[in-house]
Amino acid sequence: MPVDLRTEERLRMVRDQVEARGVDDRRVLDAMREIPRHLFIPDEYRDAAYHDRPLPIGGGQTISQPYIVGLMTSLLELKQSDKVLEIGAGSGYQAALLSKLARTVVTIERLPEIAAKAKDVMQRLGITNVKVVVEDGTLGYAPDAPYDGIIITAASPDIPPPLIGQLADKGRLVAPVGTRDLQQLVRIRKQGDRISREMFGGVVFVPLLGRHGWQE
Repeated sequence: MPVDLRTEERLRMVRDQVEARGVDDRRVLDAMREIPRHLFIPDEYRDAAYHDRPLPIGGGQTISQPYIVGLMTSLLELKQSDKVLEIGAGSGYQAALLSKLARTVVTIERLPEIAAKAKDVMQRLGITNVKVVVEDGTLGYAPDAPYDGIIITAASPDIPPPLIGQLADKGRLVAPVGTRDLQQLVRIRKQGDRISREMFGGVVFVPLLGRHGWQE
């Protein structure tokens, strides 16, 4: 594991930006205290790694602000025995957090160069329970389905139907849903054939591109 000199910044980030704004899942907060966020950010933006804002990671993609990451992760209500699917690996930071909260994680990224960087950082951190897949995330990943939790980290016009199909009974899915410019953070729960939806406020994410998302 690389030497980390930014522990105080990370603890302050969790305390002031995440916990102070109402995220109270202790396991999520502990994972955010542990994972060095700055290692997932390009060198030119690393000084801002623990600021309360999204940052570019290349390829037109971003790493979400810490509060949104904490909120979305807590809404998944994960148990250690769960299997999780992430749509939009991006920097790999979200998947690294999920690796501390679930048994296994599958994360999908459509851009090979972004996926390779995410995989490299997680390998350097000794994370072994995350599978990085380069595919169209709107199709999910059927070989490892069903999933107890699914998180979409890009904006979709609606929940892609394949992902609802790959969600386990009693599973939870969290996603930003809406237009390209503004979305609502949505959590759906699947109980048998019944799907319920809850809303958690307005957010802005980069668009989810793919067959069941936005077109390029």
